[in-house]
Amino acid sequence: MNNTTLRVRRLRPTARVPARQTAAASGYDLHACLDAPLTIGEQPVKVPTGIAIAAPEGFDVQSRPRSGLAARGVLSVFGTIDADYRGELFVTMYCLPGCGPFEVHDGDRIAQLVVARLVPTEWVEVEALDNTARGDGGHGSTGLR
Repeated sequence: MNNTTLRVRRLRPTARVPARQTAAASGYDLHACLDAPLTIGEQPVKVPTGIAIAAPEGFDVQSRPRSGLAARGVLSVFGTIDADYRGELFVTMYCLPGCGPFEVHDGDRIAQLVVARLVPTEWVEVEALDNTARGDGGHGSTGLR
């Protein structure tokens, strides 16, 4: 399998380059880059990472929540980093009601980046779509479990 190179720039000396914690992990951890601890509550807060990246065209880079934090009610917003964006990466974080406040420190792992190839897609408008067993059953239509 071919590796993909993503260029990363540290904007501050304490910023950390995203890294996987295990060889088989799909996400690269993003770290907070802070001068002082930051308190996260129920209102969204943008947490700086101190890095900027240059994703190659044809790739999708997404910021996703960390499951360990989510299990404690500390969430980050799913985000897309476009290939032409060169600014600092921020992670928008908040706590579920009754779960905060949560204090973030410099160097804490706050989210993860997942990199995937994009598939060039041509959209074709049609009069009707093919039928399936699910049909137009929406949220929850396949069961709760």
